Amino acid sequence: MSLSLAAWSQPTIEAGRIREHLRHLADDHFQGRGTGQPGGDEAAQYISQQFQSYGLEGGAPGGGFFQSVPLVGVTTLPSTKLILAGRTLKSGDEYVVINQTQQARVHFEAPIVFVGFGIDAPTEHWNDYKNLDLHGKVALLFVNEPESQEPAFFKGRALTYAGRWTYKYEETARRGAVATLIIHRTDLAAYGWEVVRNSGSAERSFLKRESEPALPAAAWIHYEVARELLSKEGLNLDQLYQAAQKPDFQPIALKSKLRLSLDSKLRPFSSRNVIARLPAGPEAVMYSAHYDHLGFHAGEKDPIYNGALDNASGCAILLELARVFAGTKTKRTLYFVSTTAEEQGLLGATYFAQHPPIPLKQISLDLNFDMVPPWGEPEEVTASGCERTTFGEAVLEEAGKLGMKLRPDPAPQAGLYYRMDHFSLAQGGVPGFSLGEGLKFRGQPEDFGIKLASEYTRNGYHHGADEFQPDWDFKGLAQFTQFAYNLGWRAANQEKMVQWLPGDEFEAARKKIL
Repeated sequence: MSLSLAAWSQPTIEAGRIREHLRHLADDHFQGRGTGQPGGDEAAQYISQQFQSYGLEGGAPGGGFFQSVPLVGVTTLPSTKLILAGRTLKSGDEYVVINQTQQARVHFEAPIVFVGFGIDAPTEHWNDYKNLDLHGKVALLFVNEPESQEPAFFKGRALTYAGRWTYKYEETARRGAVATLIIHRTDLAAYGWEVVRNSGSAERSFLKRESEPALPAAAWIHYEVARELLSKEGLNLDQLYQAAQKPDFQPIALKSKLRLSLDSKLRPFSSRNVIARLPAGPEAVMYSAHYDHLGFHAGEKDPIYNGALDNASGCAILLELARVFAGTKTKRTLYFVSTTAEEQGLLGATYFAQHPPIPLKQISLDLNFDMVPPWGEPEEVTASGCERTTFGEAVLEEAGKLGMKLRPDPAPQAGLYYRMDHFSLAQGGVPGFSLGEGLKFRGQPEDFGIKLASEYTRNGYHHGADEFQPDWDFKGLAQFTQFAYNLGWRAANQEKMVQWLPGDEFEAARKKIL
């Protein structure tokens, strides 16, 4: 079937509907949509009911709208004691730790090795481990990666996956470490210690383990704690950071040891991805947005982490797209996927990629939404990662048709590409990226968006203050949703499937599944 791009039936995107979905999902009733909490389950139910009301089919494997995701909730108990260089650290203030092996108790004393950034990247000719045997040891390392202004070396200012904390835990686990201590630094992590504390102090969820390596103790420590530890060894933390910038860096065995008694409460449970589809051909295009947030935090002044921008906003856009696409005809099947446990480490998206409703090789593109603020009418949009794919030019063209510019990643050093659900699909070979707004809004001062984004990062992101605001302007989100609709329609009807550009880091994953 061939559909002319000139014959698009332009839908009526309704700002009021987007507003209502966002307001509803961010309401206190859903208690912050925590994974494994009643409010999260109710949010999934609400989204599925909306999909059904539009006349879409259930798209989960085996039929229906729900894909069950087996998880284990792990809560670090107050009885846990972490003793570093003879000093008992204060949980939350100085460290956070979680047991990834899903055991109720681990107890050990182990030597510590400083391993720079903890990166082994053959394509960059970089190996922080050299010939180190990490089995039975504790890896102490910096978040992020070596500084670079050269695009050919760790992609310049843009953070690669090797700089992400998830990679560091995975790599040290593969090498047999019993614990990993990531040294937090706000400028390197792109968020403050309070985000680490808030994200790590409650129950954390993991996909039910099979055989993959995992750390008995995956921890972050405050920068000043690391400074104190290394000064006792006669070492300067700032100087070590500079030394770690060089490829000839050698791991440093410390005299100090880590003693840890880690007690955990384990809670096996199931959560759900919500999947709808508009059937057409065997190939498909996906829209995705996670519905979970951080849930209810008892004892805090504002215990409900409503997650209005993160990510009731993305779900509201996803639902409006599902509504306006319903009843249209496209060359490729359209999937609308709202994932669980994104805040726990992209778990719902990872499970979807491991258990897709159709083979991943048949999915042409994933367009994801995460934190799209209703701050006004955008003069620019972001689609960081589209330049990796054969669809990049289409994104530029469709933005231009709506009078918007395509803004480069405003914070490449934050590694946002590796922190959103599309990344799990990309690891499986599916071209994908997240769509967002830039920082310029029509009729507003040049620094309007910058100030709002800065304020949100400081006081809203992963805080109870991420709440619906009655004075938000949803006209801009309607315009943005039109842009997203046009992209999906184009991808669903163009002759060729979207591919990674030659040489991209995910090209090999695509070739593997074809």
